Amino acid sequence: MTTMPRYIELNDWIFEVKAVRAIRTKRYGDQYSAIANLNLTGDQIYIDGLMTREQDKFTARDFLTFKQFCQQLEVKQANFDRFKQGKFVSESVVIAAPEASTILQLVK
Repeated sequence: MTTMPRYIELNDWIFEVKAVRAIRTKRYGDQYSAIANLNLTGDQIYIDGLMTREQDKFTARDFLTFKQFCQQLEVKQANFDRFKQGKFVSESVVIAAPEASTILQLVK
């Protein structure tokens, strides 16, 4: 897995990625079924405003996609708030670096 740069240098300016808007859709420009705002600070990310359309759930696959995105940005911890059993709860998830794949080659 390749990492994404957190900043881009152009002339005398550095453009740093600090906020991202995520939308769930098959193709950019089409209607989306979920949205979230992500704010980056150091090696942490805060996921805010996660909303899905009625009857649509935030799935395990969605969770893994967010985790993969965080790994590409080399984020170490994701923080978010959600309702759990009718109460507002803050939670954190440690984002482990992706496992390096090793290619073994047998030699005669």
